[in-house]
Amino acid sequence: MATVAPPPSKRQKLAAIEKIERAEEEAKLPDNPGNVRIQFIDQSTGQSTGPAVSVPIKGATVKGLEALLNTLQNNDSSSASSYRFFFRSRNDTASDCDVLDIQSDIYTSVLKPGYRSAEETIALQYAPQAVFRVKAVTRCSASISGHGEAILATAFSPEGASRVATGSGDCTARIWDTDTGTPVHTLKGHTSWVLAASWSPDGKILATGSMDNTIRLWDPKTGEALGGPLKGHTKWITSLAWEPYHTQQKGKPRLASASKDGTIRIWDVPLRRIEQTLSGHKSSVTCVRWGGLHRIYSASQDKTIKIWNTRSWNCLHTLTSHVHWVNHLALSTDFTLRTAYHDHTGKSPEPLDERIVKAKKRYEDAARDAGRITERLISASDDNTIFLWDPSAFDPNSNATPKPLARLIGHQRQVLHVSFSPDGAYIASASFDNSVKLWAARDGKFITTLRGHVGAVYMVAWSADSRLLASASKDTTVKVWDVKTGKLKEDLPGHKDEVFALDWSGDGKCVISGGKDKMIGSDDGPTGFYFLPFCLLDGTIADSGMAQIRLSSRVSNQNKPLKEIPYNSPIAIYSKQMVNNKIRQTTSKWPAVRRLPSAAFAVEYVSVFNGLLRSNEASEEKDEVAADEN
Repeated sequence: MATVAPPPSKRQKLAAIEKIERAEEEAKLPDNPGNVRIQFIDQSTGQSTGPAVSVPIKGATVKGLEALLNTLQNNDSSSASSYRFFFRSRNDTASDCDVLDIQSDIYTSVLKPGYRSAEETIALQYAPQAVFRVKAVTRCSASISGHGEAILATAFSPEGASRVATGSGDCTARIWDTDTGTPVHTLKGHTSWVLAASWSPDGKILATGSMDNTIRLWDPKTGEALGGPLKGHTKWITSLAWEPYHTQQKGKPRLASASKDGTIRIWDVPLRRIEQTLSGHKSSVTCVRWGGLHRIYSASQDKTIKIWNTRSWNCLHTLTSHVHWVNHLALSTDFTLRTAYHDHTGKSPEPLDERIVKAKKRYEDAARDAGRITERLISASDDNTIFLWDPSAFDPNSNATPKPLARLIGHQRQVLHVSFSPDGAYIASASFDNSVKLWAARDGKFITTLRGHVGAVYMVAWSADSRLLASASKDTTVKVWDVKTGKLKEDLPGHKDEVFALDWSGDGKCVISGGKDKMIGSDDGPTGFYFLPFCLLDGTIADSGMAQIRLSSRVSNQNKPLKEIPYNSPIAIYSKQMVNNKIRQTTSKWPAVRRLPSAAFAVEYVSVFNGLLRSNEASEEKDEVAADEN
């Protein structure tokens, strides 16, 4: 009998696709295209990097340009960085409307369209990409129950992925440990739905806003309320925003709250009193953002956006371009304002002054464009449009109505949510038309439409490296998209009803989703292990569909990864289930483990583990029956 060749693996398929794409790119180039002179310019400072270099046109691809730029900067292989390249089709540096993103190579993006000839020197601006890479989530690692009603808000702690807060229609908020999939604290006190949850930039206080017209502050470590409710609003709370860490007075954080009553209130958190009430909107305030340049931005159902000065509390500008409710706002610096001095390394400075310096530096690095600090604003509306604004360019002494940089059109129904990528290069928008769209953050030009959802898309969340985008939808799924290719990276089913809330941790390690099914989906991906039937790393919880299992090896009284276990070493499998509101835990032992690669181990022993879980469930059912009979 003839041997049938196995189907190609995913890696082989990707390699074949890359080979075809590379061949297509090479076919576009003419024979002997010659050389071109390139001058690299740092986008943040506007300064030239090294001399102009003559480069073969055939080798002037993005990867080739990255290698050349790293060489000019004397970066070795261990310190080499990834870059994005831009080209201005006009020499007018004040214009942002003619900036091109180099997607593949110089010939396709610049020479072929005729923007420059091979005889001219091409000035290429560059911006570093994230120095780390977030891997796509591959499956739901835990479905966590606990809330009694729909989950309406989720928010990761800025300190990392291990703590996440949720707000629900059961009048409670909860803080969860995503490492174990268990609740740490249940925050009780509100008397109606919890609509908003927001962590302070240092992660030491959690604020929640409710339909009971109050805001409550909590200590995330103890779960205790920090005093009574903050009262002042006459209708429910719609949005919360903390003052940026680098602009706070020491020991005096402030919080902004938006309400259905048409006002924004500024709270002095230590004194627990209203510092200022910002009134001027004629209808419900749907969203509030606190920027890093002493500005507060508010959006309302009165079709306007207002910009407030946080020093004088005057309304500086009213933006009136939208013709229907304004649903959401986002700032280009949202990511750094949210994470303050926390970064992907997990290391935070101890002295307070050093924390403020680091938070300010991270903010300025994210906001700097061509040597100046720029904080851009994006607004989404029920009029199916999005507007891109540059508030830092508005003259505070002028009475003229500010004009937007761009009007982003393309959605066929209401736009619910917008978000800037952490590197400030892209804008993502979610709409009732079942689609997610990507736009260039610099000039608002349309990039691509991400199609795959079959229901309204409620929310989007970016990975910390800006390479991946997650979206939550009415169709009960969360989808992860590859931004560079515009294609679906992973489809994450698991929810049984609409998914209302979504967040991606600041360190890129976890995605959380919550919705109408009252369940939280915790999607692990970038932590270095991939879920096949279960997790292959010691001490990690995985959901097998019947129970949660924890794998642990005991070798010389130390936990080690399974791939390091010697021959004939015992492992213990702990099965944990919720039975009649009580946790049942059983232990099953597998006496010997053959030393195999992780994937092979998973494939070979999945039936064994599932069998053990089934036997554990059967024994627990017998125990329950016996207990009932007694």
